[in-house]
Amino acid sequence: MTTGGRTLRRPADRVGYACSECGHEEAKWVGRCPGCEAWNSFVQHNPSAFTNGSVIAGAPVEIARLDTHHEPRLPVGLSEFDRVLGGGIVPGSLVLLGGDPGIGKSTLLLQVAARFGESGGDVLYLAGEESASQIKLRAARLGIPGSGLFVLSDNNIETSLATADDVKPSLLIVDSIQTVHSSTADQAPGSIAQLRQCTMTLMRWAKERSVPVFVIGHVTKDGEIAGPRLLEHIVDVVLYLEGERFSSYRLLRGVKNRFGSVDETGVFEMTGTGMRGVANPSEAFIAERASDAAGSAVVPVMEGSRPVLLEVQALTSPTVTPAPRRTANGLEVNRLLLISAVLSRRLDLPLAGLDVIANVVGGLRISEPAADLALALAIISSHRDQPLAADTVALGEVGLTGELRSVAHLERRLLEAERLGFKRCILPQATLNRQRPRTEIQLLPVPDLRAAVRAAFQ
Repeated sequence: MTTGGRTLRRPADRVGYACSECGHEEAKWVGRCPGCEAWNSFVQHNPSAFTNGSVIAGAPVEIARLDTHHEPRLPVGLSEFDRVLGGGIVPGSLVLLGGDPGIGKSTLLLQVAARFGESGGDVLYLAGEESASQIKLRAARLGIPGSGLFVLSDNNIETSLATADDVKPSLLIVDSIQTVHSSTADQAPGSIAQLRQCTMTLMRWAKERSVPVFVIGHVTKDGEIAGPRLLEHIVDVVLYLEGERFSSYRLLRGVKNRFGSVDETGVFEMTGTGMRGVANPSEAFIAERASDAAGSAVVPVMEGSRPVLLEVQALTSPTVTPAPRRTANGLEVNRLLLISAVLSRRLDLPLAGLDVIANVVGGLRISEPAADLALALAIISSHRDQPLAADTVALGEVGLTGELRSVAHLERRLLEAERLGFKRCILPQATLNRQRPRTEIQLLPVPDLRAAVRAAFQ
């Protein structure tokens, strides 16, 4: 369209820019992404190209007139996997599974496919990264016979779904969303346009046929699922498989779930025959703990709705650099800095000339502040070279003034510690003011960090 000698761009042709790392969108190109702070990651795309195609077309329906009958969930047979999904897979749902390379995403979904195949439903495994023979080799290593499991090596989403209509599977797995492409988008596979178009196509296909679809997503250099702002609002469930690559334990965490709670987590152990659910994760994580080691403390944390006992280790050593280091593995570095500062200021602990290194045994991460007290006691134990009592657990949030703040789900944490043979628990006094747990463990309530140290090292 031309007006006054100028060519005006129609709204349908308006272009924008999106970050190829996290999916953050801007109206114009910027050098550094405001979302993930990646440099030179913005690429041009046309947002209007993805507005076509509704899930279900029709007239509006009053909710009161809708049939309340719903299809039952489909249990996978892997108890830890079903736990995270809320009891099983919802028909017609679109599930995104992300995780670091080599963490076991493909292995886990191949086991899910095998369980579906054994139950009598056909499964179509769309392999965009591997050939059918390579999938067969992995299945043989996992001891999967492959009955009812069909493998299709194709990168085109339209032809793949046409094949799926012929097979009529009970479950569709796409490995991975970054490798497939749509003919309606001109960009390369893995680009912003292709990610959005392919995910929307899979979503429409799943809803129309009431077939669940699992999609594997790669992660960015910062450990986030690639293009989360593009995919998370489209899919129904977002799962994240995490853990240290060289550790045998994996944690399946729900980030989003439209059909259930995101408070559930599943614990797996990677073995030579695939992922094995860990029914008693607390016992597994503290099984190799040395009872007389200095710098070690046990804390009952909540992984979703499940209490898990984890060992927090700390090491203090003289620094050889002008600025002492604070290193945390499995903990937030900012929490380690906070605890170190409180110990130095409120307890006069001489940490200014010491490196402080903290670690969570087992390769898991602790994000809740209830582990503050255990971390503080582990640092003091390492500095004094004096171990804590082997039958003691500690929990509580540490404030900047050295006070201990209450934690939630106290009774469930204590029952888990009691089940594994612990006899004492150091906890904030404020927690007992709010709730009185039913447990046989000796409770040692303390108001602040200084009193907690006296109770732990008396």
